[in-house]
Amino acid sequence: MSGRERAAGRSQPTPLQGIGVGLRPVHYREIFERAERGTLGVDWFEILSENFMVPGGKPLRMLDRVCELAPVVLHGVSLNIGSVDPLDDDYLDALASLVSRTRPLLVSDHLCWTGVGGHPLHDLIPLPYCDEAVRHVSERVARVQDRLGRRIALENVSSYMSFERDAIPEWDFLARVAEEADCLVLLDVNNVFVSAWNHGFEAERYARALPRERVAQIHLAGHSEQAPLLIDTHDHPVRDEVWQLYRDTLEALGPVPTSIEWDDHIPPFSTLLEEVERARKIFEALP
Repeated sequence: MSGRERAAGRSQPTPLQGIGVGLRPVHYREIFERAERGTLGVDWFEILSENFMVPGGKPLRMLDRVCELAPVVLHGVSLNIGSVDPLDDDYLDALASLVSRTRPLLVSDHLCWTGVGGHPLHDLIPLPYCDEAVRHVSERVARVQDRLGRRIALENVSSYMSFERDAIPEWDFLARVAEEADCLVLLDVNNVFVSAWNHGFEAERYARALPRERVAQIHLAGHSEQAPLLIDTHDHPVRDEVWQLYRDTLEALGPVPTSIEWDDHIPPFSTLLEEVERARKIFEALP
């Protein structure tokens, strides 16, 4: 059965819209206080799936409160979609349960592998960009989508190495996986910028090569420099060069819903809202 034939049996949630932020526990109090005042300032929250794939307790109680305030999307780091290990049925069961609980507008993970032989690497390892990898990942994505009953989105990861077997550009690899698996794309603009710097390609080419109708969400984040490389650390404000690439990306793709990520040295929620408003101004200025 082809990906498009499978898609006929999948329900699709209401389309994601506007600007969101990654939900972090340190911000709970301010989020709830702002919600009471009617000054939440974001259209939705992005939830780190693995933080809430638990049977109960305070994390899920807090998540239920957040879901009453705004729509959510789920974003995972452990699907391990590119590995040769079998898909983890226990993980998929827990993810399906979380999907049922939160009714997210989008479910996403990374186009990479995160472990092999049952050993997690605690990192997002890129794949070789070749036909064999396209087929391998597409088949696994189709199985995940069948299990969840919906399309998922795959995110491009930042990379610091390449493979001898690379045969096509990264953006063509991502586009082909999306088409063959009939899945969506989460385009991380900061990762595009980081990888373009590290590998010497033209960042502006990336978005123009993607099927516009499949790009469901954009990520923006900060990065660090460890000469000669840029490192995707999510612990700084979005750099001006990435804001410009974001503007170029929206001009190529249209008004794609966007979220701000900040995972370390996390600032006050008000600082995230400043980033949200900068993204919103670019978003709303599109012709």
